[in-house]
Amino acid sequence: MDIEGKVAFITGTRRIGRLVGVALGQRGAKVALGYHRSRESAEQAAQEVRAAGREAMLVQADLSHEEEISDAVKRINAAWDGIDILVNLASVYASKPLEETTRSDWDLNMNVNLRSAFLCAQAVTPGMKARGGGRIINCADWTAASGRPRYRGYLPYYVSKVGVVGLTEALALELAPHNILVNAVAPGPMVPPPDLTPEAVEKVRAVTPLGRWGGGEEIARAAIGLIESDFITGECIRIDGGRHIF
Repeated sequence: MDIEGKVAFITGTRRIGRLVGVALGQRGAKVALGYHRSRESAEQAAQEVRAAGREAMLVQADLSHEEEISDAVKRINAAWDGIDILVNLASVYASKPLEETTRSDWDLNMNVNLRSAFLCAQAVTPGMKARGGGRIINCADWTAASGRPRYRGYLPYYVSKVGVVGLTEALALELAPHNILVNAVAPGPMVPPPDLTPEAVEKVRAVTPLGRWGGGEEIARAAIGLIESDFITGECIRIDGGRHIF
């Protein structure tokens, strides 16, 4: 797909999502930046897209609510007459022991990490079909793409991300006849969380074969490559510096 002139909807524009949105804008896309609470990050991304001479709009939505997803897609369609690219990056990530994990914790992970990706894809596909095709990029995790958990304390998160891999494959099969290609990126050690200690940051670096954290730009590059490809679908690409082979 030639990104020039296309309409892209990015969910979760804090941190990595901001970089993906800016990269798409720099390649000529109109970019709708979805956010729930991180308006400042979305506004920063919008400014960078506009600085590249492209249009950008902010779309606030709580992706755990189906009606807000529908309203967000309607707003983008009204402004730009359709969506060609959907990048589902909204995600929650938190550690909690099994005995302390509540049903609310489970539901939050499933709703934001998995259910919202399904609902967003379902909302945009009628328009993509009418436009002759499209691209959907989901966000999994390097552990889920590797087929086994690696850390205790992330049960609902891990299960939700395994679900994202399955969702990607099933959507790819369903939508292939309509020239809608669906893939996933599976980030590994990209950007250290702000609450991570220097010792923990160094430990992750030490067990990553390439010997460093990747940086969010690597996710943007991978997403761009999958969007531009016309023959990759149903794939989940690990971007983890070789962490899965250590």
